[in-house]
Amino acid sequence: MKNLGKRIFILFILFTNALYASVTARVEPPVVYSGETATYLLTISGEKVHKPVVNDICGNQILATSSQTSIEMVNMDYKKSYVLSYEFSPAKSCTIAPVSVEMDGKIEKSNAVKVLVKPAAQDKNAPFVLSSKANKTNVYVGEPFVLYLELKQSKRASLVDSKFIEPDFKGFWVKNKSQATREETPEYIITKASYTLAAQREGNLNIKPAQLRIATRVNRRDMWGSFMPQVKWKNYYSNEVQIHAKPLPNNAKIVGDFTISAKVNKREITSNEAVNVTVTVKGEGNLEDIGSFKPYIDGVNVFDEKVEVHGDTLTQKLAFVSDKDFTIPPFKLAFYNLKTKRVEQIQTEPIAIKVKGSSKATPALTIQKEEPQELQIKKAEQNSSVKSAAGVNFIWIVLAFILGLLLGVTLMFLKPFQRAKKEKKFNIKDEKLLLLKLLPYKDMDEDVKKIVTILEGNLYEGKKEQLDKKLLKELVKEYDIS
Repeated sequence: MKNLGKRIFILFILFTNALYASVTARVEPPVVYSGETATYLLTISGEKVHKPVVNDICGNQILATSSQTSIEMVNMDYKKSYVLSYEFSPAKSCTIAPVSVEMDGKIEKSNAVKVLVKPAAQDKNAPFVLSSKANKTNVYVGEPFVLYLELKQSKRASLVDSKFIEPDFKGFWVKNKSQATREETPEYIITKASYTLAAQREGNLNIKPAQLRIATRVNRRDMWGSFMPQVKWKNYYSNEVQIHAKPLPNNAKIVGDFTISAKVNKREITSNEAVNVTVTVKGEGNLEDIGSFKPYIDGVNVFDEKVEVHGDTLTQKLAFVSDKDFTIPPFKLAFYNLKTKRVEQIQTEPIAIKVKGSSKATPALTIQKEEPQELQIKKAEQNSSVKSAAGVNFIWIVLAFILGLLLGVTLMFLKPFQRAKKEKKFNIKDEKLLLLKLLPYKDMDEDVKKIVTILEGNLYEGKKEQLDKKLLKELVKEYDIS
């Protein structure tokens, strides 16, 4: 009987430890929508508890943590409990593995917990309703269209804070974004905004839902049973928009309706002076796909800057340098016009540039007239006398040839010395020549771009800005400009 009593006592102790030493886990809420947050709660009951180290939950980063301790009396004994909270945003449904906790010299494990993540959905009966709509869903690649966003907020809804997250525009160009407008009705506050987009590739493309995070004030019980005000975040989503993008007909690369112009800073220059031309394209379409307008002109150095697009306007600056007269050919652009349903081509007028002191010489015009018969007979007699004297002059011709050969050899040896004397050292004060030397490096070096901008302002805009001579000497040395 004594042994039976000891066994019962031991079983009672084990049961008591099992009762008081436990680890339970749960997730609130157990079902979340994509992008929302959930809270993983560990409730630990026991003495001498070593709190576990939790680095992530289902591979998701922990956003916030908190801890609460409570003491209650059970069967005339005090029971201590800990509640550890871990806030996270699950990317997909998963099962949270059991967590090991050391307490009272033993290792206890929590239960596994499942988390169900559903795709983002729109709740049209919520106090905040976010919706999106496109003005057209069947477009050509590069064809602009408008996406409208609308937020309806119930006047009865209260909030502490809010955060708007734009849709994911992957696969689209964002060409323009409007300012938000606001209006009120008896029941709602309505906010509207719009985006001008264009598809980057053909196929079925989806514009993901926009997201609105709303913070509201809620009351929760603390460990003493009292209500404590807290802030709770809730997510609201718009609907998803599907766009079908078709390839352009007739192998066209550009779509829209455009105008093109070219502005030149001067039409008459000195030798090796730069002519600056700005090409401007305006209109609606995929301006981003338009390449450089840099032409090839024989005997002319052409330097082009990067094409820039701002809204419905494309600009490109080009510089032309030559020592003879030349003509800048028309700048052309072909595109598929959505209005006329055909490929059109627009172009600028050619630009003739006059170079002062041009090295190009105009050949003399020679006109041969028919001579009288008597003059022809006289010339024939003269030719005959010349032929008879040819034998006498042959010796002089040979001597002249030898003398010329010796003179040519002598000049060939003297030429390098003469050239060395004639060469002048590169003068950085010659701003026109300096601009010409630095232009090729403008797009690859911000310091060069800074110097070129000052030079262009001084030369063509009448400015008198001083150059950083120390920086200029470093650039001349770095790029071996001579």
